[in-house]
Amino acid sequence: MPQDSSPATVPGYRIALIILGIALSPVLLAGSALGSRLPPGAAARAIIAGSLILTLIGCLTGWVGASARMNTYRIVRFPFGCTGCRGINLLFAISLFGWTCVTASCFGTALRDLLAVDGWSAPQWLLVGIGCLLCVGVTAFGFGVLDRVSRAAVPLLLLLLGGLLWRFFSLPGQPARALPLPLDPGVAISSVVGTFMILVTTMPDFSALVHSRRQALIGAFLALGLAYPLLFAAGALPCSLSGTTSLVGAMALCKATLPTGLLLLCATVTGNAGNLFQGTLVTATFVPRWPRVRLTLLFGAFAWGIGSQDILAGFIPFLLFLGVAVPPVAGIYLTDYWLNRRGGYDEASLKRTPAIVWPSFAIWGVATLIGWLAARHRLSVTAIPSLDALLSAAVMYGVYSALHTRLGASRHVGQ
Repeated sequence: MPQDSSPATVPGYRIALIILGIALSPVLLAGSALGSRLPPGAAARAIIAGSLILTLIGCLTGWVGASARMNTYRIVRFPFGCTGCRGINLLFAISLFGWTCVTASCFGTALRDLLAVDGWSAPQWLLVGIGCLLCVGVTAFGFGVLDRVSRAAVPLLLLLLGGLLWRFFSLPGQPARALPLPLDPGVAISSVVGTFMILVTTMPDFSALVHSRRQALIGAFLALGLAYPLLFAAGALPCSLSGTTSLVGAMALCKATLPTGLLLLCATVTGNAGNLFQGTLVTATFVPRWPRVRLTLLFGAFAWGIGSQDILAGFIPFLLFLGVAVPPVAGIYLTDYWLNRRGGYDEASLKRTPAIVWPSFAIWGVATLIGWLAARHRLSVTAIPSLDALLSAAVMYGVYSALHTRLGASRHVGQ
């Protein structure tokens, strides 16, 4: 597979900007939720550990995407089968749709708080609808528009966020506070990982478009190893120090509610545009004849309906679900690549592969169960449920692949 630059590909930093545009809103939201449950030191340790895990996985999945020049939904055909991959794509669709709904709800909440500064109010469904309409408008025109929006908006949003944090940390020291229900360290790290696990697993959607595998690694490091922990800390530490449960509430202490609300509004638009972009990619595997614009409109309409409801109460459980159900998929297709596909993905080999590779699904199910048990302290190797799930899937698939290869060789010799 050639790895040379071409006009159709982009450098790694451009992919990093798109990923940051997607990350801003959910990471600030997740950081606020984490910071409200942990003291600053524990929050920082969880963020660093979770970010290191994501960076390693993101570099590996980015490498696979740049090598294969395929999006994730095509790559998973090889370990799961052409029909079986639809089950995995359904998991991706649920995860992406869940994030789209959560982010749409966050837009409505941020806009409501912003209007309240001047004493105005509006129905939540209307505010969420405005956000969905903006996201659909950005997404309907594909990757090119998403790339241009990210390049323009993300640097400005980061500058605004930096100014807000400077203003907050210039305040006098905050009094000590009692934590409501502190999180277990392993669960906290898994929440950090789960916040972005779906995008790290689907990194090939973006890394397939970079100049080379080296550029894919640069993009993954800039986005996940550098910017991600800083963004998470930006959401977590103000809430941890102030005792508030939202970034808007923390910034109200330094009389910066208006710029914080504007930041979150813009961040939710860029973030949900990315969610919709990936959501339409995966939905297209179920209805390949539907045009992208129609899929985007449908996705946005459903996000509007569900995002208008009170869904933020289940946010941490949703992160934990992503943190144990999605990593095994990455573990399986990464192991499949390193053991079987380093020479390239041969489309003709799919004709010799069962339509549904049941052992792969069994491995995914067992690995997800291991992650679930680890989250409940019943079984664990690393004390990080998401990492337990990924590693167990990788080991089991490696054993299965070796046995399958040996069995195939024995049959060949026997013939």
